[in-house]
Amino acid sequence: MLHFKSLGEVPKEFSPSAITIGKFDALHLGHQQLLSELKAIASAKKLTSVVVTFDKHPLSVLHPGSAPQSIIGPEQKIAHIDAFGVDALVTLEFDNLLAKLSPEEFVKNVLVERLHAKFVVVGAGFRFGANGEGDCNLLAELAQKYGFEFKEVEKLEVDGAVVSATSVRQLLDLGDVVGAAKLLGRPHVTTGEVEHGLKIGRTIGFPTANISRDCEGYLPLDGVYAGWMHVDGEKMPTAISIGINETFQAVPRLAEAFVLDRKDLDLYGKTVDLEYVGFVRPAAKFNGVEDLVISINNDIAKIRVLLGIGAGN
Repeated sequence: MLHFKSLGEVPKEFSPSAITIGKFDALHLGHQQLLSELKAIASAKKLTSVVVTFDKHPLSVLHPGSAPQSIIGPEQKIAHIDAFGVDALVTLEFDNLLAKLSPEEFVKNVLVERLHAKFVVVGAGFRFGANGEGDCNLLAELAQKYGFEFKEVEKLEVDGAVVSATSVRQLLDLGDVVGAAKLLGRPHVTTGEVEHGLKIGRTIGFPTANISRDCEGYLPLDGVYAGWMHVDGEKMPTAISIGINETFQAVPRLAEAFVLDRKDLDLYGKTVDLEYVGFVRPAAKFNGVEDLVISINNDIAKIRVLLGIGAGN
């Protein structure tokens, strides 16, 4: 997949294209439906399939402080779109200049003149242009004016509810990683570099990998989860803890991971994927080390059941 990090990187001789546009801040089943439609159209029309997205949530520019946290980070987004098999990704810098473009200016300057759009497909409810003034009806009119085809794809429903980044976020805020995975079409994942922490877990027999606070992938409800760590081609059963360590010292919220049955790992500086499988318990403050160790052993027993693995050596 070609990835253009600005319009300026797109060559003037760019191929005629089929385009979809969106934040794609979760790459959930609804987004995947849209990408499938894009690929089908591009194949049938012999066009280059192009995903247009933004480097940040538009609300972070239009109404600073009000933008919701994305379910997936920028690098995760790129990886998911690449895996989907589209031809090109164009990441637009969402700045005041772009925000001020009228709907017609966006279509003419970006889609038609720079990306040579011959077909545009978007999800129902799509808004574009300054102040979100453009909608699907206007886009259909502009398609006729500028000579490209247009299709609006209805929103996807699962169990009678519309799939959206908001609904995924709500489930993760409840610790329902199973429900979130159902809407995502895959397990939810947090990706980040392992960094040095307080090393308290090591002193009580449970060395944990602290994930950097600039990790990608929305952190679910504070608590303990069963999951898998993916690193260096290995998939290892893991206890994932989200929250602050109030038992010993209050620190900023983070993800920690304890890999079951492995004492030989040196993960510092490595980037790992933490895949959430099931919720074990909410976060808790313990009176001391003894109570904490008892709880961790109970957690691990439950995690083995959730992951379908036997007792370790």
